[in-house]
Amino acid sequence: MRLGYITKLLIVVALIATGILLDIAGMFDAGKVLEVAREYSQHWWLVVVLILLQGILFTFALAGSLFLWVAAPLYPPAMATFILVAGGTLGGLGAYLFSGYLAGDWLEKIKTSRTYKLLYRQNNFLTLFAMRVFPGFPHSLINYSSGILKVNLIHFICAAILGLSIKSYLYARVIYGATSAASLEELLNISTFGPLILLSVLSLLGVYVRQKLTGNHE
Repeated sequence: MRLGYITKLLIVVALIATGILLDIAGMFDAGKVLEVAREYSQHWWLVVVLILLQGILFTFALAGSLFLWVAAPLYPPAMATFILVAGGTLGGLGAYLFSGYLAGDWLEKIKTSRTYKLLYRQNNFLTLFAMRVFPGFPHSLINYSSGILKVNLIHFICAAILGLSIKSYLYARVIYGATSAASLEELLNISTFGPLILLSVLSLLGVYVRQKLTGNHE
């Protein structure tokens, strides 16, 4: 048991060190990555590479979201959305499984706590979807907390696909059509964020109503 804890601790330390080294090397600079990707944009396999790189980064809670600024300028919104959703979902599943492995022993000790039970009650599609679609909500937080809490995997994957599809398409459409810094300011415009925030709020409202009805029934 002790060896297992040490192994997991070493894995975490190695991941932190890797993240720092990649950042120092400029691998998280979206501009540099885009510059390299442009040279190979005519090759079909670049799509596969972008998806796999996102999957790897999201799995280990690294900066997978930077690929929004790589895929969106290179490809039309529909293709960019496919790349972002495939990579984000693949990385989300990887993070779900990886975090579950890291937290396995610790999870057994907290399953009886009130905090765990309170969080686990939010194990539903609408809550996961609301977090996915909300602007700026960190995907790694969703992925890792879902893996630790062992949320329903079908809910997790469906919420990831739907939430990422809606948000990625809205962002990709703005970035692909941008011809100036002024155009990119649309990303901060309520016309872009508004629908995402509304969807998130309505989803959470649905969760609240469902819990009230269930509570009254019980």
